[in-house]
Amino acid sequence: MDRESRIPKALAALPAPVRWLALPLALTCTVVVLVGSWGPGDADIEVPQPSGRAADYCRALAAALPQELLGHPREDPSPASPYVAAWGDSPRTVLRCGIDRPEELDGEHAKDLSPTVDDLTWWSQKLSDGGYRFVATMRAAYVEVTSPPGVYGSPLDPAAALTPLVKANIPG
Repeated sequence: MDRESRIPKALAALPAPVRWLALPLALTCTVVVLVGSWGPGDADIEVPQPSGRAADYCRALAAALPQELLGHPREDPSPASPYVAAWGDSPRTVLRCGIDRPEELDGEHAKDLSPTVDDLTWWSQKLSDGGYRFVATMRAAYVEVTSPPGVYGSPLDPAAALTPLVKANIPG
């Protein structure tokens, strides 16, 4: 079997230099498409897995969440989950519903600042990046709102804006 008979007819019609570049070019394009589709991803957002009534409450909350929060459009992470919502792009505000009870509520941080908005208590924790984590306590499902640094006048603003929806969908 000679070399020319091993080349597909579509490629055999092309000049030799073009044939030599066809495979490396196709591989390069494939790698670029794959790497581009991976993007930065949302691997840093852990998706809660609530069960029973907590899952039902979280799905009801998800259906009630706004498409815009304090001027930032809703841009949920991928893959989509009824237990996670996000607004803005980078940095962004993230809501997670049905999280496990934070261990910090039993430790030295249990007495950290816990602001109350419309009779809903949000336990707060300052994060290493300068943002804040707020967890709605005394509810049938724990709801966490992460507020990025420097985006709002007060880091509590997103949690405060979501308070009526949390109260309406997750009983205390």
